[in-house]
Amino acid sequence: MDVGQMQRQWIDYTKSLFLEGFLDGQFLQLQQLQDENNPDFVVEVVSLFFEDSERLLKDLTFALNQNGVDFKKVDAHVHQLKGSSSSIGAQRVKNACIAFRNFCEEQNTDACLRCLQQVKQEYCLVKNKLETLFGLEQQIVAAGGSIPTELSFSG
Repeated sequence: MDVGQMQRQWIDYTKSLFLEGFLDGQFLQLQQLQDENNPDFVVEVVSLFFEDSERLLKDLTFALNQNGVDFKKVDAHVHQLKGSSSSIGAQRVKNACIAFRNFCEEQNTDACLRCLQQVKQEYCLVKNKLETLFGLEQQIVAAGGSIPTELSFSG
């Protein structure tokens, strides 16, 4: 596959992430902060999101499996996960966190456990999608190409 084909594949794949609701405009803003002085900016920020999210999901799992769930603590973890997912544009994770927080307010353990599974699922999906996207970027760069900077969503 030549560089042009890889770049088109990257553009189509990136568009699909937006059209399917995995990412929102915040991710585009992150990409705009990346330049030749900081070529790995997006990968570094997203890697920190992965590390943070995995820690928070582990903490949430532990907190929800305690006798006498501390819903304030659970809500604080969900709030943090919602903020970090929002900051990288992981829209579906953020939306799952919004529903999760509502059940924390109601102190509904069963619903919180269901929401935790939903958040974990959305997190795993977006993580896999972003890892695929970054893999495509590495292939383009390895072939001597550059990552397209302009994404147009018409057509």
